[in-house]
Amino acid sequence: MSLVDFSKTSLWLSLASITFNPLFWNIAARQEYHTHWITSLFNGDRRKGCYSIAMTIFGLGILRDLLFSAAMAEQPELPLLDTPLVRLVAILLFAGGMTFVVSSTYMLGITGTFLGDYFGILMNERVSGFPFNVLENPMYVGSTMSFLGTSLWYARPAGLVVTAYVWLVYTVALRYEGPFTAMIYSKRSESEDAQKKKVNKKKL
Repeated sequence: MSLVDFSKTSLWLSLASITFNPLFWNIAARQEYHTHWITSLFNGDRRKGCYSIAMTIFGLGILRDLLFSAAMAEQPELPLLDTPLVRLVAILLFAGGMTFVVSSTYMLGITGTFLGDYFGILMNERVSGFPFNVLENPMYVGSTMSFLGTSLWYARPAGLVVTAYVWLVYTVALRYEGPFTAMIYSKRSESEDAQKKKVNKKKL
């Protein structure tokens, strides 16, 4: 624990940002689903509403990364981690993490990545190509890998602590996001089934 300086405000700001981001997008998106408050700001245009929260989340992500970098700059280094082998592992982790994040965004698109289903913009079918054929939640895994790679590159033990916290926050977030998203698509299936029954009755 002596290798982590908890007295630095920058460390706590970084942890606060990591906590705030998923909390914000989950609360904002759920309120949108129930009340359409974001959509109403754009005269009922769901796509504009989704794009607005996408830009907000993206901006918050950049701020989170900047705060993390600032925090690591003030933390002690561990010479044991400052080796060519560790740096190679760091590069592989960061590159792999970014691959998962970028490819996830490409496969899902903007609305699929940034909570479009909460705005009623649903995908026609489940995405099964890479990276979703490798990982269940590649974006969260990729983000965590990037934190870990950055921490190892700069040989900061504090970064390892922050990375563990990132994974904890994402794990908790998934416990709320997963079931809620599944409920949204389940309701669509129920609505489609009911519509088909009506059509079949009219034919009879």
